[in-house]
Amino acid sequence: MKIHPSELYFYHNAAQPIDKQTRAYAHSIARFINEIDVVSHKITATQWNQILILLGLRAKDLLNRAHPDYQRLIAGKNWDHESWLNILVKYPYLIKSPIALFRRKAILCRTPSDILKLN
Repeated sequence: MKIHPSELYFYHNAAQPIDKQTRAYAHSIARFINEIDVVSHKITATQWNQILILLGLRAKDLLNRAHPDYQRLIAGKNWDHESWLNILVKYPYLIKSPIALFRRKAILCRTPSDILKLN
């Protein structure tokens, strides 16, 4: 995945209010923002893996464990790394917070102002 140094990549769920607020903050740190709605734009397992490497997190760390679909389909089972990547591909709406990548740094934005840490 090539990342342009002056462009902020913003992976989000457009239907979530916190994601909309975080997007507003993103405009204060980058002139060019590449918005990727993870629900409508398919992200591949390879792309998810690269994002996870930049974040320094596991796929499980990105998911909303309180969501009913997580409890019904995912919780309580043993998954290997590739299976977790496939879960991200198949159920991207389970991601709990937007993800921002800027200048080879990445952050999971648990609050809208978290994105300012990339500046």
